[in-house]
Amino acid sequence: MIGGAAKLVADKASSVVRLELALAAAELKRKLRALGLGIVLVAVAAIFVVFGLIVGLATIAAALATVFATWLALLIVTGGLFVLAGVLAVVGIGRIKKGTPPVPEQAIAEAKLTAEALRNGKH
Repeated sequence: MIGGAAKLVADKASSVVRLELALAAAELKRKLRALGLGIVLVAVAAIFVVFGLIVGLATIAAALATVFATWLALLIVTGGLFVLAGVLAVVGIGRIKKGTPPVPEQAIAEAKLTAEALRNGKH
Protein backbone atom coordinates (compact mmCIF):
# COMPACT_ATOMS: atom_id res chain seq x y z
CA MET A 1 0.00 0.00 0.00
CA ILE A 2 2.73 2.48 0.95
CA GLY A 3 4.88 1.20 -1.93
CA GLY A 4 2.02 1.84 -4.36
CA ALA A 5 1.51 5.35 -2.98
CA ALA A 6 5.23 6.06 -3.25
CA LYS A 7 5.23 4.85 -6.86
CA LEU A 8 2.22 7.07 -7.61
CA VAL A 9 3.97 10.10 -6.09
CA ALA A 10 7.14 9.34 -8.04
CA ASP A 11 5.15 8.98 -11.28
CA LYS A 12 3.34 12.27 -10.66
CA ALA A 13 6.60 14.04 -9.81
CA SER A 14 8.28 12.78 -12.98
CA SER A 15 5.23 13.88 -15.00
CA VAL A 16 5.47 17.36 -13.50
CA VAL A 17 9.21 17.51 -14.26
CA ARG A 18 8.60 16.41 -17.88
CA LEU A 19 5.89 19.04 -18.29
CA GLU A 20 8.11 21.77 -16.84
CA LEU A 21 10.96 20.75 -19.15
CA ALA A 22 8.58 20.89 -22.12
CA LEU A 23 7.43 24.36 -21.01
CA ALA A 24 11.05 25.52 -20.68
CA ALA A 25 11.88 24.19 -24.16
CA ALA A 26 8.85 25.88 -25.72
CA GLU A 27 9.65 29.20 -24.03
CA LEU A 28 13.31 29.07 -25.11
CA LYS A 29 12.30 28.24 -28.68
CA ARG A 30 9.93 31.24 -28.79
CA LYS A 31 12.55 33.62 -27.38
CA LEU A 32 15.32 32.38 -29.66
CA ARG A 33 13.03 32.75 -32.68
CA ALA A 34 12.29 36.38 -31.71
CA LEU A 35 15.99 37.02 -31.11
CA GLY A 36 16.94 35.56 -34.50
CA LEU A 37 14.28 37.57 -36.32
CA GLY A 38 15.41 40.74 -34.58
CA ILE A 39 19.03 40.15 -35.57
CA VAL A 40 18.04 39.56 -39.20
CA LEU A 41 15.91 42.74 -39.28
CA VAL A 42 18.76 44.84 -37.84
CA ALA A 43 21.18 43.33 -40.36
CA VAL A 44 18.80 44.16 -43.22
CA ALA A 45 18.45 47.68 -41.81
CA ALA A 46 22.25 48.03 -41.85
CA ILE A 47 22.31 46.95 -45.50
CA PHE A 48 19.70 49.59 -46.33
CA VAL A 49 21.79 52.22 -44.54
CA VAL A 50 24.73 51.29 -46.77
CA PHE A 51 22.50 51.54 -49.84
CA GLY A 52 21.21 54.86 -48.52
CA LEU A 53 24.73 56.20 -48.21
CA ILE A 54 25.55 55.07 -51.74
CA VAL A 55 22.41 56.70 -53.14
CA GLY A 56 23.13 59.79 -51.01
CA LEU A 57 26.53 60.12 -52.60
CA ALA A 58 24.95 59.63 -56.02
CA THR A 59 22.48 62.37 -55.10
CA ILE A 60 25.27 64.80 -54.33
CA ALA A 61 26.97 63.93 -57.59
CA ALA A 62 23.73 64.34 -59.54
CA ALA A 63 23.02 67.64 -57.78
CA LEU A 64 26.36 68.96 -58.86
CA ALA A 65 25.94 67.64 -62.41
CA THR A 66 22.43 68.91 -63.04
CA VAL A 67 20.25 71.62 -61.69
CA PHE A 68 17.09 70.04 -60.28
CA ALA A 69 15.17 67.10 -61.75
CA THR A 70 17.64 64.22 -61.38
CA TRP A 71 19.02 65.07 -57.96
CA LEU A 72 15.55 65.67 -56.54
CA ALA A 73 14.48 62.18 -57.64
CA LEU A 74 17.64 60.66 -56.15
CA LEU A 75 17.12 62.59 -52.91
CA ILE A 76 13.60 61.17 -52.59
CA VAL A 77 14.98 57.63 -53.05
CA THR A 78 17.67 58.28 -50.44
CA GLY A 79 15.11 59.53 -47.94
CA GLY A 80 12.90 56.52 -48.58
CA LEU A 81 15.79 54.12 -47.94
CA PHE A 82 16.65 55.83 -44.64
CA VAL A 83 13.01 55.76 -43.53
CA LEU A 84 12.81 52.05 -44.38
CA ALA A 85 16.08 51.37 -42.53
CA GLY A 86 14.77 53.25 -39.48
CA VAL A 87 11.52 51.26 -39.40
CA LEU A 88 13.37 47.95 -39.79
CA ALA A 89 15.85 48.89 -37.04
CA VAL A 90 13.09 49.84 -34.59
CA VAL A 91 11.16 46.63 -35.27
CA GLY A 92 14.35 44.54 -35.11
CA ILE A 93 15.48 46.07 -31.81
CA GLY A 94 12.01 45.43 -30.39
CA ARG A 95 12.27 41.77 -31.42
CA ILE A 96 15.74 41.48 -29.88
CA LYS A 97 14.49 42.94 -26.59
CA LYS A 98 11.53 40.54 -26.68
CA GLY A 99 13.85 37.55 -27.09
CA THR A 100 16.45 38.49 -24.49
CA PRO A 101 17.54 37.12 -22.20
CA PRO A 102 16.86 33.67 -23.69
CA VAL A 103 15.90 32.21 -20.30
CA PRO A 104 12.66 30.28 -19.71
CA GLU A 105 11.38 32.65 -17.00
CA GLN A 106 7.84 31.26 -16.96
CA ALA A 107 9.06 27.67 -16.65
CA ILE A 108 11.46 28.60 -13.84
CA ALA A 109 8.68 30.37 -11.96
CA GLU A 110 6.41 27.34 -12.38
CA ALA A 111 9.15 25.00 -11.17
CA LYS A 112 9.69 27.14 -8.07
CA LEU A 113 5.96 27.16 -7.33
CA THR A 114 5.78 23.39 -7.79
CA ALA A 115 8.81 22.79 -5.57
CA GLU A 116 7.35 25.05 -2.90
CA ALA A 117 4.01 23.27 -3.05
CA LEU A 118 5.70 19.87 -2.76
CA ARG A 119 7.79 21.08 0.21
CA ASN A 120 4.69 22.32 1.99
CA GLY A 121 2.77 19.12 1.25
CA LYS A 122 0.04 20.85 -0.76
CA HIS A 123 -1.58 19.23 -3.79
